Amino acid sequence: MALTAAFTGLVAIASVGHAQGEASDPEVKARMALMKKIGSQTKILGDMAKGDTAFDATAAQEAATTMAAAAGEIPALFEPQATDPESEAKPIIWEQWSDFTQKAIDLETAATSASTTITDQASLGPAMREIGGACRACHETYRESD
Repeated sequence: MALTAAFTGLVAIASVGHAQGEASDPEVKARMALMKKIGSQTKILGDMAKGDTAFDATAAQEAATTMAAAAGEIPALFEPQATDPESEAKPIIWEQWSDFTQKAIDLETAATSASTTITDQASLGPAMREIGGACRACHETYRESD
């Protein structure tokens, strides 16, 4: 039961960006699209973890692989200090650039690991905790929250 609550929280963290409006700055739009992509992959894993969809090792591994590739794009897309009223990115990102990029690397590492370690329902929980921890660590510092 506690595991289900943790997954529900992780999916909520990943999906908050979907409630935002449309950014007008093209660089910010690209960043937001990337974050939504990561969120959609997290939702795939979370739905399996909660039992909302049947566990599928191949689909879970593909979601983690897609997430890892997207995480690898974070530094390049955030390097321009573009802003937009619809963005939830805090300016502190560029003040603490090395920490921010390390957190992106941490997500990429967690997702890459998950892409090979998720082999059954039991292995999904530990992988999701690693991914969720990486997401939370970044969002707590670098993302505006409601």
